Amino acid sequence: METSLVFFSQLNMCESKEKTFFKLIHGSGKEEASKEAKIRAKEKRNRLSLLVQKPEFHEETHSSRSGHLAKETRVSPEEAVIWGESFDKLLSHKDGLETFTRFLKTEFSEENIEFWIACEDFKKSKDPQQIILKAKAIYEKFIQNDAPQEVNLDFHTKEVITKSITQPTLHSFDAAQSRVYQLMEQDSYTRFLKSDIYLDLIEGRPQRPTNLRRRSRSFTCTEFQDVKSDVAIWL
Repeated sequence: METSLVFFSQLNMCESKEKTFFKLIHGSGKEEASKEAKIRAKEKRNRLSLLVQKPEFHEETHSSRSGHLAKETRVSPEEAVIWGESFDKLLSHKDGLETFTRFLKTEFSEENIEFWIACEDFKKSKDPQQIILKAKAIYEKFIQNDAPQEVNLDFHTKEVITKSITQPTLHSFDAAQSRVYQLMEQDSYTRFLKSDIYLDLIEGRPQRPTNLRRRSRSFTCTEFQDVKSDVAIWL
């Protein structure tokens, strides 16, 4: 009987030692993994630090900034003056379109020019499937109620587009594009010609940082209902 008790006591002691051993091994494994993770993180920080310190890194950043500045100041005063002759001449010039878009962003109304550009691209579509997909994308982004960049259109124009969007044609957005064009021409374009962005260009002054202004009063298309829509301008 005593011999059995001694045997079980020794067996329990062995099990206890084994559990302690496995705990130590397991805990040691966690510590080793934690140390390795810390070492890898430190090495990563060191590599990033060395990258930032490399001269070529700063040269590349500087060159990209210089390229951006050059892009903003490459327009000659003579070219800029032509933009003031008509709204159509402004939009037909790549730099004019970019400069006008930058101006609209200061007024938080860039959705108008982005819609116009999207329509121009849409009318170049040839594949029937592309026409359907692009029409749906334009409708969801600019036309439908509460669209992320909803343009200001009268009810009738929106209704016509909504009813035909399931079977769109290359002319589905002609009326809407024409009205947005008129709004920009008679509202935003007039202010653009008086803005610092434009005046600095025609006078050859360096471009200054643009300040964002509060959104102007939204014009509705009914204010220009007497203006005839020249759909042919987009054909």
